[in-house]
Amino acid sequence: MAVQPILLFPDEGLKQVCPPVAQADADAARLLTDLADTLYSTPGVGLAAPQIGAVKRAVVVDVTWLPPRKGKEPPKGHGLIALLNPVVVKAEGEMTFREGCLSIPEFLADVKRARWVRVEGLGRDGQATAIETEGFEAVALQHEIDHLDGVLFLDRVANIKTDLFRRKTAPAKT
Repeated sequence: MAVQPILLFPDEGLKQVCPPVAQADADAARLLTDLADTLYSTPGVGLAAPQIGAVKRAVVVDVTWLPPRKGKEPPKGHGLIALLNPVVVKAEGEMTFREGCLSIPEFLADVKRARWVRVEGLGRDGQATAIETEGFEAVALQHEIDHLDGVLFLDRVANIKTDLFRRKTAPAKT
């Protein structure tokens, strides 16, 4: 549908707790389309509704669409994941991953997250769906779901002095 502007930290909209989407109707489908269109216009792998100013529980994640980094295997994943009212219902293991955020483009940080997750929510069609994933895709889903509760990756940094890094070059702004 349309590429939307992305809110940047410290915009207060990023700290709002989003209520559930009441039903998977045409408005919810448009929101998921706007999220996907906006995501694919950036160098990111995930986007949550509050990042485009929509106070609703909706996320998109696609870790497979960017070209692999030099010398790295392409990320494994499900392709585009578009969920309404997503919830992490089970999590196992732990890993530290260097995360970035389209709403905080100047910084990266080492964040501890679950290595494997099961996420349940509603698909674009309103049907209940579940995703089980691990590694990079699991981290991306957890990061985006955090946005729905007003939690930024900066809030999960254990030690700002040792775990927060300024990017050498900021990603292109949208």
